[in-house]
Amino acid sequence: MRAKFLFLLAATFVTADPALAAGPAHPRHEPADPNAPKLLGHFEDWTAATHYESGQLVCYAFTRATNSVPLLPGRGDVVMTVAERPTGRDSVAIAAGFTFPSGSEVTVQVEQSALSFYTAQRSAFAREGAAVVADFERGLQASARSPGPRGTPVVDTFSLRGFGQAHQAIVRACPR
Repeated sequence: MRAKFLFLLAATFVTADPALAAGPAHPRHEPADPNAPKLLGHFEDWTAATHYESGQLVCYAFTRATNSVPLLPGRGDVVMTVAERPTGRDSVAIAAGFTFPSGSEVTVQVEQSALSFYTAQRSAFAREGAAVVADFERGLQASARSPGPRGTPVVDTFSLRGFGQAHQAIVRACPR
C-alpha cells in the first residue's frame, strides 16, 4: 500500500511540471484524480503530502533511508512514514524493502531513546507513535535495527532534518 502512495506521489510530481505534462499539441482535458497525492512541501530531508483513503483525508510525511548496512541485493526502497488520520494520530511506519521474519521486532534509536516497533510482513510499526514523533522532533537521525533476511541484522539510518516542519505541515493539513 505504501509503495502505491510513493508511486502516486512521484506521478504527481511529474504531471505537476507543465513541460513534462504538456504532451501532444492538443491535450485532452481529463479531470484530475481527486485521490491522487497532493504535495504539501519538501522540508530538508522530508516530504509532506496528503491523499484520500476510503474517502478520508490522510496527511503524511516521509523520508528514505540515507544509509543501509549491509547492502542487500534486490532490496526495495526503505522508507519511514509518519501519518495523521481521522482514526489515528502519529502513526509511524517503516517500509523495509524485505519481508521480516514472523514475530520479529525492530528497535529505532534516536539519540538516547530506544523505541520499539512491531513487524508485519514488509513493514514495522511504532508501538507508541506520539513518543516516537516527540523523539524525532528533538533528534538529528534515527537508526532502525532489525532482523533481515536469513537472520542477517540490518541497520537503516534516516535523517531527521526537516522532520519538525514536515510534521507541522501534516498536522495543519489534518487537524485533530
